[in-house]
Formats: sequence, structure tokens, C-alpha cells
Amino acid sequence: MLNRNQQPVPALLNRNQHPVPALLKHAWRRLSRIRWLPMATTLGLATLAVAAVALSVQRLSAQHLQAEATRAAQGWARHLASGVQDVDLIFMGDTPGAVAQGQLIALRGMGGLLRFRLFDANGGLLLVSNSVGTTPQATDADNSASTQVRQVARSGQGQVSLYTQEPAAGTTSRAYMPVLQREALIGVMEVDLDQTELAQGVADSFRRASLVAGTAMALCVLLAATLMRHRARLERRARDRADFLAGHDVLTGTLNHSHFNSTLVQACQRVAQRQATGLAVLCIDLDGFALVNENHGHRVGDELLRLTAERLRGLLRDSDRLARLAGDRFAILQMGASDSAAVTALVRRVLQHLAAPHDLPGISGPDPSVRLSASVGVALHGTDGQDADTLLHNAELALLRAKNNGRACWSFYDASLDRRLQERRTLAHELRLALAMAPKDSGLRLHFQPLYKASSGELTGYETLARWFHPVLGVVPPSDFIPVAEDTGQIEALGRWVLNAACAEAAHWPEPLTVAVNLSAAQFRRGDAIVAEVAQALAQSGLAPQRLELEITESLLMSHTEQVLATLHALRQLGTRIAMDDFGTGYSSLAYLWRFPFDKLKIDRAFTQGLGSDARVDVIVKSIVTLAHSLSIRVNAEGLETEAQRHALVRHGCDELQGYLLGKPLPAERLPHVEAETAAELV
Repeated sequence: MLNRNQQPVPALLNRNQHPVPALLKHAWRRLSRIRWLPMATTLGLATLAVAAVALSVQRLSAQHLQAEATRAAQGWARHLASGVQDVDLIFMGDTPGAVAQGQLIALRGMGGLLRFRLFDANGGLLLVSNSVGTTPQATDADNSASTQVRQVARSGQGQVSLYTQEPAAGTTSRAYMPVLQREALIGVMEVDLDQTELAQGVADSFRRASLVAGTAMALCVLLAATLMRHRARLERRARDRADFLAGHDVLTGTLNHSHFNSTLVQACQRVAQRQATGLAVLCIDLDGFALVNENHGHRVGDELLRLTAERLRGLLRDSDRLARLAGDRFAILQMGASDSAAVTALVRRVLQHLAAPHDLPGISGPDPSVRLSASVGVALHGTDGQDADTLLHNAELALLRAKNNGRACWSFYDASLDRRLQERRTLAHELRLALAMAPKDSGLRLHFQPLYKASSGELTGYETLARWFHPVLGVVPPSDFIPVAEDTGQIEALGRWVLNAACAEAAHWPEPLTVAVNLSAAQFRRGDAIVAEVAQALAQSGLAPQRLELEITESLLMSHTEQVLATLHALRQLGTRIAMDDFGTGYSSLAYLWRFPFDKLKIDRAFTQGLGSDARVDVIVKSIVTLAHSLSIRVNAEGLETEAQRHALVRHGCDELQGYLLGKPLPAERLPHVEAETAAELV
């Protein structure tokens, strides 16, 4: 080995000479002094030495590329497990949600990742990066991949193969890596990595080494040292990148949920050991962010998230930490927050800076800016919790309270909110059990409120209302259990039960009494399903279709209008009647009235109760009745409580009335027509 004072050819190499011609000239002088046979032997040995060096370098290069591919693939697998929302559900066959799709799409083309595919442990293809939102179709060409996937799933060890495509495509490596969550295998990830740049660098080094290997083995040592340094540098770069991806959000560069939680755990320990004075956790949610994605696309939404992260970073000190928990939800760990004053100051700065307009590319129109507000929930260490999980949970509850109070609001944690949430969870659990029981044991009952002709006072039918008589909780108001059913996805089962029970009961009523049943927006998510359910309820009960009235709200028509209108037409073809409930509130639009021929409009109780106290209400009610009659639509007014209201509605031409003045909701055995029949039988 050469030391610092040695030079391979001191007479020929100087600062102004190119090394390769000088080395060749020196070699030729030495070879010209010996005879032919020794020269041939020397050339042969040199050739063998060059070949040996070439093979060694080529083998080392391949090993280097494979090792680099292994480390990169392991990093992507760890990032997939920790950085993609609901990844375990994706490996169970579920379609990724909007947030998860955005996270998966963001991976493509980053860090040399050309393509990736996700498999279950049995080799079944679940997702392809080129079509994240669609179901992939496996082909015969995937049999080899399925075999490798199963081998990886059994062994728990990744597999990497190095292959070179067409010259224009470059050098790529394909790796199969197990994806683990909490030390358990949830699937296998196949990744194609672009190693063209790395392979080109290694190839250049190989060519340079081949030129000088025959003239001086010392240069081979130098090349090996160069390769080792290059490999170490790439290893550090790949390791740093993998570590960064494992702990940070790809889109915003902030901490991810897992890393933030670990940082919060350490911060709580420092406070407990009196190494820090205090801390606070702030949960931040952007108000109306979903509308940005819907109106401008996810690319604009992603840019808005990046700008939001930059603004939040500018408000923090070096000791504070920022994380993106999921979607448009961020979290801040504020160190040194020993009282609420420092936290309040930070929260106000956050709300002020996030409320400023964002100038975003890709937005058409005269104003290319987007304005959003934010809601913030705060939990203080010591006051609202001692450990990381409790603090983060309570900060999210405080955020929920802030959002319920309106936009651009913030709130500290309130223990009563936690109790209400627990009560809500208990109610959801009990409702699920009730829906699984037989109707007579569940406590769920139907009450019916009578409907009368406004002109003659003749009974025309009843509106169906659900009631819940719980053996322990007592009478649970609909205002409590209906929202719980909607939030927990049980509203479809509840609506199906109400529909079937109402039709079965109304079939025993004398004609032409009708029964009205409210349909929720959740029942329209699968349009064909609700049509089939109504048809089945009519067939099983024997109720004439024209005696069933289905009520929908205006808000239902605000989303997926074409799909909803198609479903309403299908229900109308069954022979049922369709009514629009709560007309005149929220999003009233005359377009609904001519796009679908409703049989009835129900004026909201707010207008009924305002009659007589405000002349403008009388004008509005009269206008609604006139408009509806011109379109051959009957009008119902609900919430009738006084005779003055009744006279006003009759004067305005309202067709049908309901309210406590005429009759409260009653069980089936106490309905007016039943009592009338009983009285007639006694006479």
C-alpha cells in the first residue's frame, strides 16, 4: 500500500499531465525492455488482473445496488405502515379513503420509487400505484409475483432482484418487502426502484478503474476506497431519508402521528422529572377544507396543506413541535406552557395567521386566493392529563367542542364534554343491541301523529315517529338517538325497521288513511337498495302503494342530485307518494319543484309558529301555498299549536294540518280512528 510520500510514477505524473496517457507511456517503456515471452506473460497476467478486478468491481457494484434497493424498499415499507391512514384496512381489501388515496398517490415518483403494488399474505393483488382508487385485475403474469409474495410472507424476509430494462429505461430493482404493524405482518409491498443514477455512477467508476487497473494495482485500492466512501455516503443518505420518511409526513415535512406521539411521551417524561416547566397540546382543524378539494381539486388542497404547515412553523419556537395527524388536522406541542396565558397567545396567533388568504396556483377566476379559518382545541399538562395519550385525546375533544361552537373558534378541554361523549358511545351501543333484538323486546316503538284536512277537519292519515323506551335509560328522545344512529351508521337499519313496521301497521287501517315515513340521506347512498326495501315492505304488508307517503328533506337534494332524483322517480313508479319535508328552510330551491313532481310540500314548523306575530311570515306562507298549488302540489303545515295559526293557514289555502292542537303522536292502539271504531262498537 502506498503511503503519503510515495507516488506510483513520480517521473511522469505532475499537475499538468493527464494521468492515463502518462501511465500508458510508462508501461510501454517498461515492457519494451524485456523479451517477447516475458512480455506476453506480463500482458496475460495484466489481462487476468484487469479481468479479476473487473469481475470484483462488477460483483461489488451489483451487491451495492441490491443492498441499496433493500434498504430503500425497507424504508418504503415502514413508511407505508406508519404514514398511510388505515393501511391495515387496505391490506384487508378495503378501498382506500380520500386521505389514504392522497397519501398513496404522493408516494409515486418520490425518492426513486417508480411503482408499487400491495398484496395480501396469500399473494392476492390489492392495489396498484398507477390506479390507486380502482380495483386491480390480476393476470397470469402476476403468478411469479404471487409466489414471491407468499415466500416473503412465510419467511418475513424481503427479496430483491436487480434487472436492467431497455437502455432508454435505465436500471431498476424490484423488491418484495413485508409490511408490519405492531410486529405483525399485514401484507407485502412490491416496489420498483429507479437506480439508474446510482448504477451510472458505479459504471463510471468501473470504467475508470478498468483503465488504470492493469498499470497500477494501487489505483484499484484507491478505487475501492472511493467506492467504499461512495457507498457509505449513499448509505447515510438512504438511511437519513428512510428515517425521515418513517417519522415525517411526506406532503408537509412535519412530524407524522407516530413520531409526534413519541415526542409527546418524551416531553411528558421531562416535565414529570422537572426537566421542563410545562407543555400544552394544540389540535388544529381547517374549517371547510373539504370544499377546497371538491371545488378546486386535490392538487390545490395539497398545496394549501403545505402552505398551512409553513405558516404554523413560522409561529413556533425551536423547542416546539408541529405534526400533521391526518387529513387537514395538525397538532402543536408547545413546550414551556406552564399556564393558559402563553397558550392563549399562541392560539390567537394561529387563528390570525391561518385566516389570512392563501394565493394558490391553479385557481381560475378574478380572485385566485383561498380563505379558510381554523378551529383549535387545547389540553394542558397537569390540568387536563399527565400522559401523552390522555393529553392528545383531550385536545381532540376540545377541538370537537370548538367546532361545535362554530368556525374560527378555540376551546380548552372540558371534562363534561368527555362525559357526554361517553354517554353517546353508551347510547350507540345500546341502540345497536336494540336493533338486533325482536321488536317487542327492543323498546323501540312507533307513534303516529294524525294529519287532518284543513278545510273540513277530516282525518287523512298519520306521520310515523320512532320512540325508544329503554328499560334502564328510560325514555330516550328522538333528538338523542337519531343523531347517534346517523353518526354511527345505524340509521339505515333503523330506517328499514321503521318502514317495515309502519307499512305493517297501516295495512290494518281503513282506507284511504295514509302513512308517512321519513327517509334519511343514508338510505339514499345506495339508490337501488331503498327502492327494493320499499317494494319489499309493501309486498309483505299488503299496503296499497298510494297509501304510503315517503318524506325527504331539502338537504338530501343538495348532494348527488341526479342520483337522488333517479331514485325518487323509481320510488314514484312503485305508486308511492313523495313529499318534501321542512320546505322553506336551509337550501330551498325552486329547481327541485320542476325537476321532480312532488305530491306534497310540508311547510316547516318555524313558519307555522311565526304566523300572526310577523306579517312577513304570512306573506311567505301564502306565497309557498300559491306556488305549490300552481304546480298541483298539496301543502301541509306542521307544528300547529293555536287556533289563530289554524285560521291563518286555512285562510292561506293550506291543504293539510298537523300539530299538538289537533293531536299528539300516539301508539297504534290509541289512534283517533281506532278509538272512534271502539266507541261505535260500544254504541
